[in-house]
Amino acid sequence: MELLFYPPIWAGFFTLIVLEIILGIDNLVFIAIITDKLIAKQQYKARLIGLSFALVMRVGLLSLMSWIVTLRQPLFKVGNFSCSGRDLILLIGGIFLLFKAITELHERLENHDIEHHRNKNCSNFWLVVIQIIVLDAIFSLDAIITAVGMVNQLPIMIAAVVIAMSIMLLASNSLTQFINSHPTVVVLCLSFLLMIGLSLIAEGLGFNVPKGYLYASIGFSIIIELFNQIARRNFLRQQARRPMRERTAEVILRLMDGCQRNHSISTKDSMLIKMFPKETFKHDERDIINGVVTLSQLSINSIMTPRDNIVWINASKSVDEIKIQLLNTSYNFLPVCCDTLDNIIGVVQAKNLLIAVEDGFNIMQFAAKSPAVMVPETLDSIMLLSILRNAKVNLIIVNNDVGLIRGLISPSDVLKAIIGKFDHINNTT
Repeated sequence: MELLFYPPIWAGFFTLIVLEIILGIDNLVFIAIITDKLIAKQQYKARLIGLSFALVMRVGLLSLMSWIVTLRQPLFKVGNFSCSGRDLILLIGGIFLLFKAITELHERLENHDIEHHRNKNCSNFWLVVIQIIVLDAIFSLDAIITAVGMVNQLPIMIAAVVIAMSIMLLASNSLTQFINSHPTVVVLCLSFLLMIGLSLIAEGLGFNVPKGYLYASIGFSIIIELFNQIARRNFLRQQARRPMRERTAEVILRLMDGCQRNHSISTKDSMLIKMFPKETFKHDERDIINGVVTLSQLSINSIMTPRDNIVWINASKSVDEIKIQLLNTSYNFLPVCCDTLDNIIGVVQAKNLLIAVEDGFNIMQFAAKSPAVMVPETLDSIMLLSILRNAKVNLIIVNNDVGLIRGLISPSDVLKAIIGKFDHINNTT
């Protein structure tokens, strides 16, 4: 009981908890990578079983401290090289860790996404658990040796190990989600495990690798990866401010062009673009798709036929003048107005109006049966397509906020906006 009131014991207790957590992080990282091969509902169960075995194993090893001390005694000698039980465990564990890190790195670097997702459905649960237990046995040895070297009281050591493992178990879910959602972090963690495996092999062979160098390289790599994650987060935040239609159109255009127009393209999009040979799409095909995906960015003013170019029928003119104009026009639909263009009566088909004039119908009354479809010049071009598709006549009048006519739009105007102007062809809409 007097141990509870002895400050050095508390200092050693909390220091040991921190060290156990630090020594267990690499174990937890590798467990997160291994359990990713399982389906979602089995991952937490595998982590729970694996970390529970680790806790039992460490408590059991702490109870066998006298046996742990004998692990440093040589088992056999080969010349000047002597191998103890601890060296043998470190050597086998390092080889196992090296093998697993290399195979996992190979899968990630080869980017076998399809095989990876398929393996989730067929990975053996207990095979993954056995790998976790073997891994726990390797990492437990260092943790127990650290505990024995820091504190001499068995209850204090067991309490520190239990608390550290409980904290790791609580943090395992969040750490696993973070690692699996950041592919570059997975590769970085596997690289750490590769270094740890090499250091275990070197230590098992009798070469002393200062831990400070190992931790310094890991810390420096984490700082670089932190900068990388911050840059990626800022890039995604900047891209999220742009409209989805604009971003989609930009990616499609890059795929069609087969080249990068600026440096805002992501690495994955860049790799996808390089997969397409430049001759996949012809120049005319690229121009057409370019017109389609950029149509939403065009204003109505850039699509419409301007006011000065509008051909219209003045109902106040004589019948003979109207006949001559109808016979000489190449347009299919014409607006009918009274004296001025802004005083529009309706939009009629030229041949029907000519027949009506021949039969002696009143032009104004005939035109009033087909009222003009009016849209504001601020209308979205995509909405314009919907209105044009549902209109009874293929002609839409564009006006401004005070009601003055600014121009008109026909299907041929939209087609020209997509594929360009037609050479030597008159507008017959």
